[in-house]
Amino acid sequence: MTTTPRPVRRASPRTRRPATPPDPARPLLPATEPVRLLDETGTPLPAHTDYPEPPADVLRELYRRMVVGRRFDVQATALTKQGRLAVYPSSRGQEACQVGAMLAVRDTDWVFPTYRESMALVSRGLDPVEVLTLLRGDWHCGYDPAARRTAPQCTPLATQCVHAAGLAYGEAHQGRDTVALAFIGDGATSEGDFHEGINFAAVFKAPVVYFVQNNRYAISVPLSRQTAAPSLAYKGVGYGVPSEQVDGNDPVAVLAVLTRAVAHARAGNGPFLVEAHTYRMEPHTNADDATRYRDGAEVDAWRDRDPVSRLETYLRARGELDDAAVAAVADEAEAYAAALRERMNAQPTVDPLSLFDHVYAEPTPQLVEQREQVRAELAAEQEGDA
Repeated sequence: MTTTPRPVRRASPRTRRPATPPDPARPLLPATEPVRLLDETGTPLPAHTDYPEPPADVLRELYRRMVVGRRFDVQATALTKQGRLAVYPSSRGQEACQVGAMLAVRDTDWVFPTYRESMALVSRGLDPVEVLTLLRGDWHCGYDPAARRTAPQCTPLATQCVHAAGLAYGEAHQGRDTVALAFIGDGATSEGDFHEGINFAAVFKAPVVYFVQNNRYAISVPLSRQTAAPSLAYKGVGYGVPSEQVDGNDPVAVLAVLTRAVAHARAGNGPFLVEAHTYRMEPHTNADDATRYRDGAEVDAWRDRDPVSRLETYLRARGELDDAAVAAVADEAEAYAAALRERMNAQPTVDPLSLFDHVYAEPTPQLVEQREQVRAELAAEQEGDA
C-alpha cells in the first residue's frame, strides 16, 4: 500500500525565533571610554566597581615616586645638554604610567622596559647611574638584570614582547607565580614581535601584562597612521586576551587597572593588555625636533592634564598631603638630582676591549681575531704616547 508522506510543519517567519548566540568577545573587550577615577582637576569621579581605589598610603607613595621620578627625568635631560649622555628619551608627562606600573608589580616579578622607561627603573629602586649607563654609551647594561629581575632596556621596537612571554611561560612551567610586565609604545603595536609575543602568551596562558603607553606618536608618526582600531586596547580581542583602556594621566586609575591586570595574570588566567592614553611632553629624544610634527596648542592641552598636580590636588583634598609633606618630597627630589649630577660628572673608565665581552658564551674565531686587532692597535697607541 502506498502511503502519502505527511507534510512537515514549519514555523512561520513570524513565530520562528532562533536563539542569539552569546558574543564570545564580550568579556575580552575594554571599556568604551578610558577608565578614570579622577578628572583633570584632581576631583574624584564616581567609584568604579571593577577598579577599587588603592589605599591612601599607596597613593602617597605613588605621589612621592612621581615627584622624584619627574625630577630625575628633568636632570637626565639636562645631562644630555652637558654632554654627559649621548641620548635621552624623556618620559615627562607619563609619570603616572611609569611609576604606577612599578607599584602594581612585586619585586619578584620581572619587568621588560623599552628605552623610555628610565623613570620606571629608578622608581623600581635601581641605581640611577646604572640605569643611565646604556644611554651614556659605556656599557651594554649598567645593572644586573637577573639580580634586579629587570631586563635590559630594549631599543628595537617590540622585541621585549616575545622575551616577556617566554620568561613568563617558563616561570609558570616551574610552578612560580611570577608575572612579567612588558612596556610597549603605541608604535610597537604595529610590529610583528608584538603579534608573536601576545599570541604565544594567549595560547599558552603565560602570565604577562602588556602595558601600552599610547603617547600619540611613534617618533613623528601620529596614532591615526598606526591603527584604524577604536583604540589599541581592542587589539587584544583578536588574540583572546582581555583588555582595558585607562586614562594614563590619572595616577589612581592607572594603578587600579594595572593592579587588577597583574592579579589576573598571577591567578593563572593568562595575559592581559592595558592601553594607557597619555602624552610625552618632550620630544622623542634630545635629537628630535617635535615642532615639525605637532603644534604648541596640542602640547598645552595635555599640560593641563598633568598627572603629578592631579594626584597632589586629590591627596590634599583628602587630607593626605599638606604643605610640609609636599615640601619634604620636593627636597628629597632635589637631593636625588644633586647626587645624580655629582656622580655623572665623574668620568667613567672604559676598557675598549670590553666591547667584545658577552657577545657569545664562547667567542667565535672572528670575534677573537677582531679583539686581537683592537688590542694590538691600543698597544701601538700606548707605545707611541710613550
